[in-house]
Amino acid sequence: MVDPLIALAAFGALVTLLALLFWPGRGVVARLDRMSHLSERVLLEDALKHVYTCESVGRTCTLESLAGRLEISRGRAADLLSQLAEAELTYNEASGPRLTEAGRASALQLVRTHRLWERYLADRTGVPAGEWHDRAERMEHALSTEQADELAARLGHPAWDPHGDPIPTSGGELPAIERLTLSGAEPGRTVEIVHLEDEPREIYDALLEDGLDVGSRLAVTGRDGTRVRVRARGREWALDRVVARNVTVRQLAEGERADAPVATLMDVRPGRSARVVGISPACKGSQRRRLLDLGVVRGTVIETAFPSAGGDPIAYSIRGALIALRREQAEWIRVELLDADTSDADPRRPEEVA
Repeated sequence: MVDPLIALAAFGALVTLLALLFWPGRGVVARLDRMSHLSERVLLEDALKHVYTCESVGRTCTLESLAGRLEISRGRAADLLSQLAEAELTYNEASGPRLTEAGRASALQLVRTHRLWERYLADRTGVPAGEWHDRAERMEHALSTEQADELAARLGHPAWDPHGDPIPTSGGELPAIERLTLSGAEPGRTVEIVHLEDEPREIYDALLEDGLDVGSRLAVTGRDGTRVRVRARGREWALDRVVARNVTVRQLAEGERADAPVATLMDVRPGRSARVVGISPACKGSQRRRLLDLGVVRGTVIETAFPSAGGDPIAYSIRGALIALRREQAEWIRVELLDADTSDADPRRPEEVA
């Protein structure tokens, strides 16, 4: 005969197990069901973004490219494309799926969230550059449109992510971007890096190890069928052309040199203005956050007001506010001198004209 206490304990354990498994909304089965639906949504959104990426670079989206990108079977990829078409986010052409207007809007919202999150990680955290993309890949599915807008406002509505990709506005607008890659740059010319492709991760890490970043200047000294030779910062080296295709550049005017000094806010004399093009990678952590919070983002016009009695700090007009910056901080801010400064620039530093 079974001991009543043992039977009662067994019954209690069974009830507890069933509750853990099937408790409405919070049980294991409910959680697995939510995870299944979430995973399905993530796959659909990733598939939609892949169609957008292919369109934006002029490639054809195929079952093979989608299956490879998401690491799924061709059959699963076909099912995802069918679901996107049923939801009227894509339509099919002989060459492959294309985005509808609604599909493009949805894809751009994912891209916007992804790039905003990368901007946040780069500017507001100590997360290594090689991890920005993977973390943003997860967060792009977790933030709502409203949360993405709040993040954009917190960051000062940045126009570019840290890799040089444009961030879509809340309305889905995108600026025109450069299409020349380093592999196609003409030997004998100087180029400025405007974008570093962050996939695949191995190539991106190699570019970072080479000291390349958005805003860097390179002199293209030669190229052949397999390599591109460049010179910068007193050294010359070769990049595989496959790697060089991951670097987007703009060709500078003839005569501009890779080793020419980069203009900083310290080069702007009192009463003159300059437009911010970036912040030096050497500026990190709380220092970088402070500059960004002050509105020192790409495109901001800053006017040098006047130096202090000792020449350091210097007062600058930034977005209507008078801000004092130390010499070191001003040296971190890379700028484009506006016409008034380039026509009659004074070679002396602000403290020398005080």
